Amino acid sequence: MNSPLFTKLSFSYFAYFGILGLIVPYLSVFLDGRHYTSMEIGEILAIFTATKIVGPTLWAMLADKSGKQLSIIQLGSGLALLSFTLLFWMTGYWSVTFALALFSLFWTAILPQLEVMTMISIRRSAKIYARIRLWGSVGFIVLAIIAGKVIEQFNSEAFTYIGWLILLALFISSLQLKQPRAVYKKSSEDSSLISRLVLPSFLLFFISGLLLQVSFGPYYSFFALFLRDLAYPSYAVGLFISFGVVAEIAVFFVAGRLYQLFGARLLIVFSLLVTTIRWYITGHFAENVYILLLAQLLHAASFGLYHSASIQFVQQHFQSNQQNRGQAIYIAGVYGIGGAIGAYVSGYLWKDGFGAVQSFEFAAIMCLIASGLACFIVAKK
Repeated sequence: MNSPLFTKLSFSYFAYFGILGLIVPYLSVFLDGRHYTSMEIGEILAIFTATKIVGPTLWAMLADKSGKQLSIIQLGSGLALLSFTLLFWMTGYWSVTFALALFSLFWTAILPQLEVMTMISIRRSAKIYARIRLWGSVGFIVLAIIAGKVIEQFNSEAFTYIGWLILLALFISSLQLKQPRAVYKKSSEDSSLISRLVLPSFLLFFISGLLLQVSFGPYYSFFALFLRDLAYPSYAVGLFISFGVVAEIAVFFVAGRLYQLFGARLLIVFSLLVTTIRWYITGHFAENVYILLLAQLLHAASFGLYHSASIQFVQQHFQSNQQNRGQAIYIAGVYGIGGAIGAYVSGYLWKDGFGAVQSFEFAAIMCLIASGLACFIVAKK
């Protein structure tokens, strides 16, 4: 692979996940700085997350029909930049919600098409993909740490300036990319998707994943405010979250071998049980820095190991001509619906910090139920 193309793709991943490194820890801090209640923050984040229910599927359909992933990346990044710009002027509850929902709708267009373009460009080389994707994780970590320091130095409104600059860089980066040529092969396999969706194993897998995403509600919505209330400095939020991302990266290197040894079901059940423990100790012992670091280390199972096993399950469960639709349905349902429910319920339980322990206990219960359901999944090893 030529060096300029590698650099351009790597920077696109860096910028895309850099935005994620800003939003995941600090969107709630930004909203709190504008004096919204925890219930209002939960509602805004629920609507923001709910765009994942329809966004990826709509953009995927457009990409499949046109075959022009790059045009959709450029359109999505440009419109996401314009939507995010509205936050400089909008201050009301509904106007901010509208701007964030619009931003998220356009932003969800980028990654799936970027992934397809990258895989075509590198001829599906797993080694080269890992090197490019690694820059996404680096972007997340760098922005999570830098943004925390900048927000602490200035105020929560720095969120909009940092986000705008990174989105501008992402848009400019997309203009430097080139659409690769792809050869599409028509499949003769049976394309009946519904029959695969209603199988008991998939339903158990789907509900377990949905409950896991519900459990992430307190973490994604209020973790930064939680640490602030425990008197941690603002930059510590980025450090703790980055520690979890590093653990997540590490497990990706061994996930394939673990899948061969244990199969999807055992890895999914194990990940859910570990995440149950993670949420419980986060809620009860987060004031202890070493226990909180341990809880963040468990992100390797909560996301890294679970994500790897779930991708393998989907690939095994659906036929080759069903993969894109199966993945879209899984992402829209689990991450969209589950994430929205988790954000909304967390906003209701959080009670401006007084319900923090109960919120993480709720998260732990969701994971425990999910692990019980996952025990009955029948998956190929």
